[in-house]
Amino acid sequence: MTQAAANQQGTEPGLKKVLGKWDALAIGVGAMIGFGWVVLTGDWITTAGPIGASLAMLVGGGIMAVVGLTYAELVAAMPKAGGEHNYLLRAMGARWSFAGSWAIVGGYITIVAFEAVALPKSVQYIFPNLSQIKLWDIAGSEVYLTWALVGVLGAVVITWINIRGIKTAGLVQTFVVLFLFIIGAMLLTGSFASGESANMEPFFDNGLAGFFGVMIVVPFMFVGFDVIPQSAEECDIPPRKIGKYVVISVLIATAWYVMVVLATSSGLGPAAIAGSEMATADAMGALFNSEIMAKILIAGGIAGILTSWNSLLMGASRLMYAMATSGMLPRWFAVLHPKYHTPHHALLFIGGLSVLAPFFGTAMLGWLVDSGSPSIVVAYLLVGVAFLILRRREPQMDRPLRIGGKGNFGQVIGVMSVLFCAGLISLYLPGMPAAITWQPWALFAAWWVLGTFFLFRVPRGVQPGENAEEELLHLLSIRQQSKLGAIGPDGAAATSRRGRRRQATNAKR
Repeated sequence: MTQAAANQQGTEPGLKKVLGKWDALAIGVGAMIGFGWVVLTGDWITTAGPIGASLAMLVGGGIMAVVGLTYAELVAAMPKAGGEHNYLLRAMGARWSFAGSWAIVGGYITIVAFEAVALPKSVQYIFPNLSQIKLWDIAGSEVYLTWALVGVLGAVVITWINIRGIKTAGLVQTFVVLFLFIIGAMLLTGSFASGESANMEPFFDNGLAGFFGVMIVVPFMFVGFDVIPQSAEECDIPPRKIGKYVVISVLIATAWYVMVVLATSSGLGPAAIAGSEMATADAMGALFNSEIMAKILIAGGIAGILTSWNSLLMGASRLMYAMATSGMLPRWFAVLHPKYHTPHHALLFIGGLSVLAPFFGTAMLGWLVDSGSPSIVVAYLLVGVAFLILRRREPQMDRPLRIGGKGNFGQVIGVMSVLFCAGLISLYLPGMPAAITWQPWALFAAWWVLGTFFLFRVPRGVQPGENAEEELLHLLSIRQQSKLGAIGPDGAAATSRRGRRRQATNAKR
């Protein structure tokens, strides 16, 4: 956020630079390793087989690493709150910036809501009698008051931590990620000690349809590396290193997902996996022949929920804050907390949505995964286009981290990123082997209908470039004053009817 943008919006730029290198890395990794690895791994294995699912994760991780490279260069060049918002505004103008920002905010919010539903689902594994006082059924899913209140409590706590300050949130994130890795190390140890390769057969299942069936969840599972750019303005580390941590976080998440798939399949056979709601936890119990170990893994899953929830709430709030300071969203979202200097209005808005999510039941889990993924990939595709535009139009732009060296290999990476994202988008379309159902498309459409309302409020004619944000704010200021009758729509001085009446009265006097 620029000083001019802050002043135009009536806010002071008060985001604090308090995040260190481990905080930034924990934010990115923790955002990607949520709860999906606990609740969805069994589905991946039954869809594509353990090796097929692992290959899908490797290929998907490779695609995300290429996308991450474009982010790495851009965040190093523009370490501002809001990430994509800034890159697209400079490269493509205001309306494209809104579209990309709206897309990634939608993806973030679906995951935040996903975690609010996943938390009570995981807690119920430890406390089977959690569901009491039935409320209603939604899409075959029974919703109980006590079950939903666990998700509500989680939403309140995570929102409160983020309002208290990003340093507090970053510290919590680092410790919880360390605990998560300890659980992962235990699962891997159990796989090597007690796992059986015979359990992993068949290694491949359902051919290409199975492979692509796993690939469609890749954007949802890997979203989060881009939270590092969202919080770049609060990182107290060199911009070049911020860019590197983006790519490193993707590689760590890729290794994690492959490890979980192989370890789970080595502990349970296909029939057991197909009949399990929490295949990874059941595999942990089987590998150590202990129900307690299964519950310990669920504790790791809860840790994953908290890290992903924390990071993506952080990222979504910073992006909405950046959009509001540019006039793309109501000014209310740009207000910082007077004590903690966090965008607490944006945090309360997103936290409020996550409070509602558990009351829609577990049927929402799959719908949220599928509805958020297309929006996420759209944002990634636009960032790749912005990367290419800036490489061509601003070759002398200060780039502390230049991807691909001094030659043209950087442009090749940018083209690959765009093509890969276009390929991922095609997987969701009707008629494709991994097409998503109408319910996720309905959620997707609802989000973009709302976005269209704000999109058409963004003025046309804002030229891309370094000063695009200031130009956008100037045009919005002219529009606002025109509505008040202070100036004409062309920017020329004008007087309202009340003002002219007052002038006439004064003249008679």
